[in-house]
Amino acid sequence: MNIIDIILIALSLAMDAFAVSICLGLTVKQNRFKYSILIALSFALFQIIMPIIGYKLGDIFYNLISSIDHYISFIILSIIGFKMIKDAIVKEDIIFNYLDLFTIVFLSIATSIDAFVVGITLPYLSINLYTTIFIIFIITFILCFIGTYIGSKITNYKLYQIVGGLTLFAIGLKILFEHLNII
Repeated sequence: MNIIDIILIALSLAMDAFAVSICLGLTVKQNRFKYSILIALSFALFQIIMPIIGYKLGDIFYNLISSIDHYISFIILSIIGFKMIKDAIVKEDIIFNYLDLFTIVFLSIATSIDAFVVGITLPYLSINLYTTIFIIFIITFILCFIGTYIGSKITNYKLYQIVGGLTLFAIGLKILFEHLNII
């Protein structure tokens, strides 16, 4: 995988956090900069903690599944991608009436579970963990900061979840096709 693939993974992982930060931005009436930093930092930190945990667990199982790693990556990325799309289509909009640290941390954890699963696949993809989590952190932080700021102006945030889900599926297909020597 190259740097473009890592950036695409980071963008895909950040899309749900971006969508949620837009929703949170709808509730921020004062101290917009402070809340934008807090939300972006929380989401970005959990987006790098979870892949590290997944990476460590994935490393344990590498020898057991190295011959089928491309299928595993494809399946995991496809499931996450389609779940993001389904959630965007099926779930109702979530608007929060208040904003506190517990809510921000809880949502940070909830939106980083897919990053945990992606972390499991990283050892099989020959991706440098530290480069990957640095890129994930930067992209998530920037998108969440911007999302909080523009939250009150965007009404259809579900589109971003759909784009993120489609991107994860496309990356999964690319991995599968590369290992099957189709591309």
